Amino acid sequence: MRFVGVRDGRRTVVGLVLERAGVSKLARIADVDDFYADLPHWLSAAREITASGHGGADLDDLADVAASPGLAPPVPAGARVLGMGLNYHAHAAETGLELPRKPPIFARWTASLTVDGTPVPVPPGERGLDWEGELAAVVGTRLVDVDEATAQRGVLGYAVFNDLSARRAQGASAQWTLGKNSDRSGPMGPVVTTDEAGDPAAGLRLVTRVNGEVMQDGNTNDMIFTVGAILSFVSRTIPLDPGDVLITGTPAGVGYTRTPPRYLVPGDVVEVSIETLGTIRNPVTAAQS
Repeated sequence: MRFVGVRDGRRTVVGLVLERAGVSKLARIADVDDFYADLPHWLSAAREITASGHGGADLDDLADVAASPGLAPPVPAGARVLGMGLNYHAHAAETGLELPRKPPIFARWTASLTVDGTPVPVPPGERGLDWEGELAAVVGTRLVDVDEATAQRGVLGYAVFNDLSARRAQGASAQWTLGKNSDRSGPMGPVVTTDEAGDPAAGLRLVTRVNGEVMQDGNTNDMIFTVGAILSFVSRTIPLDPGDVLITGTPAGVGYTRTPPRYLVPGDVVEVSIETLGTIRNPVTAAQS
């Protein structure tokens, strides 16, 4: 199953995406906070809709909903969004850095998240933004001091993510917070449940393109730490709740390691694709006052 967020005034409603006669349809399920507060109930309702074709729910064309009122990341406003640095062997090699012994974790705020198609501005003072195509994992059950296998079973699903980075701000401090939270710098795709997404450890191809040119062509089986290992590590300190998000690191091919460095500038279009999960595509714009 695939879930998106739908804007409803100040609220976000979780919608189930259905394919009907070659057209993507949307069934609205529940307010996003209600959805994650009782996932077993709402997942059961979504399965009923999927099996029956509509389950009594009204269906809208997804394209019409995307145009108005618009889509939103399908996660609660209070979700923790945890980033993982240096998690691919090939990316570690291109940076020249040693492999981490423990998962390096940083934080994003949900205010930085956006969706496919949203223009992303380059912050003032930056040469541009750097692309980082990533796999995001969305937590589906409370995880407190759990082992790796339990953490892995606690994943609801996965999504395509672009961890767009403001490198000057990121490098200006020992902490990465500023560089990882610029406006609309976290485009996120629909959440695809684990049964449909497949196992990242077995390998999902991840490709990032800029203006159609391939910049990253990696595979999630190159991860240093598995999704379960990272979530387990975090859960020893931070209790994780349904709706929390882990972005799992990027493969080789980022812009700042190139000679000369290359960045996304206004007019560029960046696209991230992960097999079984889909594609997000975002134009880059100039900073706005």
